[in-house]
Amino acid sequence: MKIQIDNGFLEYETQGTGIPLLFIHGYPLSRQIWRPQIEGLSVHVLSIAVDLRGHGGSFPFEGPYTMDLLAEDCHQILDSLQLHRPVLICGLSMGGYVVFALYRKYPDLFMGMILTSTRPGADSPEGVANRKAAINNALEHGAGFIADGMLQKIVSPGTLSSKPDLVKTIHKIMADTSVQGIVGASQGMMMRPDSTTLLPQISCPVLIVHGTDDQIIPLREAEMMHQLIPHSHLVKITEAGHLLNLEQPEIFNQAILDFISSTDQS
Repeated sequence: MKIQIDNGFLEYETQGTGIPLLFIHGYPLSRQIWRPQIEGLSVHVLSIAVDLRGHGGSFPFEGPYTMDLLAEDCHQILDSLQLHRPVLICGLSMGGYVVFALYRKYPDLFMGMILTSTRPGADSPEGVANRKAAINNALEHGAGFIADGMLQKIVSPGTLSSKPDLVKTIHKIMADTSVQGIVGASQGMMMRPDSTTLLPQISCPVLIVHGTDDQIIPLREAEMMHQLIPHSHLVKITEAGHLLNLEQPEIFNQAILDFISSTDQS
């Protein structure tokens, strides 16, 4: 499905019935990373998976894509669905930054929050330098170059050696991202605010899920969020890296189902 926005469009899909659950992917990915969740949870929830600007099938808008802008895009999709109820919102990595931006502006939108492979802090000076390098590399060499460079870090070493078909799929998803998407998202992440002070103010139930082998965001960041968010639960998934929902989909899906069950009872 498509929704017109600004001078282009966003693509998204829905599947299933029940509690609405919005999935927001990370960089430089697409809604295709949520395939095991869309298919595995469809009998339990209404899955809504969006391609952010410049990613997947969505229009390659010029950047920067601030996290507030991406949050407004997601909000417009939810508005168009006329759900008339709070929703669960799950964000992975950059998608988690978008979740924080959504919560700052629309806290009443949230039935619950699922923070996956993400962190609350802003980019460090080193992080900003890495973003600038990624922008230059994307402009000079294309998205495939970015995919080649990220592949070794975005999954666990075990996944890299034992699941070649999955690794190939992940590489294709990243390589298919538009250069405008890579640049716009990188610019937006460089500009994002520190959300650490927001954490104690989050009043909805929160599930934090993190891979013990995440090479991009250390596990200690998830543990810190768990300490600061009042109504939070932390699930650590072993033999999984940054894309734990693809690396260990059954365990990830069960964590979501357990969270939904506990949220319904609270």
